[in-house]
Amino acid sequence: MTVALGLDIGGSKTKALCCTGTVTVHESVAGSANVASVGLAEASRQLDAVLAEMPCEAIESVCAGTAGTPQTARQITDLLQRRFPHAKLLVVHDSQLILAAAGAEDGIALIAGTGSVAWGKRGERTVRVGGWGHLLGDEGSAYWVGQQAVRHALSRVDHGLAADSLTRAITAACGLADPAALLDHFYELHDRRYWAQRASVVFDQARGGDEVGRRIVTAAAAALTGLTAEVGRQLGIDGPVVLAGGLAVHQPMLQEEIRKFLSRNDVRVLDVEPVHGAIRLAQREMSCPS
Repeated sequence: MTVALGLDIGGSKTKALCCTGTVTVHESVAGSANVASVGLAEASRQLDAVLAEMPCEAIESVCAGTAGTPQTARQITDLLQRRFPHAKLLVVHDSQLILAAAGAEDGIALIAGTGSVAWGKRGERTVRVGGWGHLLGDEGSAYWVGQQAVRHALSRVDHGLAADSLTRAITAACGLADPAALLDHFYELHDRRYWAQRASVVFDQARGGDEVGRRIVTAAAAALTGLTAEVGRQLGIDGPVVLAGGLAVHQPMLQEEIRKFLSRNDVRVLDVEPVHGAIRLAQREMSCPS
C-alpha cells in the first residue's frame, strides 16, 4: 500500500503524519517551518526535525499545507523536493486541508489561528479570501485579537484615562508594570506567535464580563464571517462552514459569536487535526495518473 506523508505547516508548529492506508506509521511535531514566519534556514531546520524519525525512503506521496504567499509555497516545494526527490509532491495553502480533513468535498473552510483566511470549494472551482498576513490583514485572528487589546490599552494612555480591567490584564500578561510601556514592547517583539498568545487575555476578560473584551471578540467574529460570506457569495454556496485553527477550535465564545452571524449556515468545528486532510490529499495525489 502507498506510504503517504501529510504535513500541516502552521504559524506556530509543524505537524507530520505518515500513514499506510488508514494505519499510522509515525507522527511528530516540531516548531514552525513556515518560511514567511521563521525564514528559510529555520524552516529547513524544523522540517529536518519533524522528519527525523520518518521512513523517508519509503514515502511515495507527500502533501504539505502551508500559510503564506505563492512564493512561500514554492520555497516549501523546493525544500521538500530535496528531501523526497522520487515522491509525488503537492503543496497547497493550509486552508485546503480543512475540508479534506472534515471529509467534505464542497464547502467553506474558515481558519482563525495565528492568522486568518477563508477558502471554499464547489466542484472544480475554488476561492480564497483573506490570508494576507498580519501586516495587511488577518482580521479576527489570534494575532489581531492580541493587537486590539494593546491598541485599547495605549488609547487609554493617550487619553489620560486610568487603566481598566483589560488594560491591566494585557499589561501584566506582557510582564510590564506600566501600560505606556506596551508601545515599545510591541515594536521590540516581532514574533507574531507571542502576540497571538495574548489573545487568551481578551477571552478571559470577556468571559468574566468585561465589555471591551466582549466587543473585541464580537468584532473578531464579524471579520471572520465577512471572509466566509465573500467566499460563499463568489461560489454560490452557504456551507458547510468548517471552523479550524487554534483560536476557532479552542475558544467556544468565538464559535458562539460566529454561529450568531451565520445563523442560517451549517457551521461545524473541525474535530480532527488538519494534518489528516494532508494525508487524504497525499493519498488522492498518489491515485491520480502522472
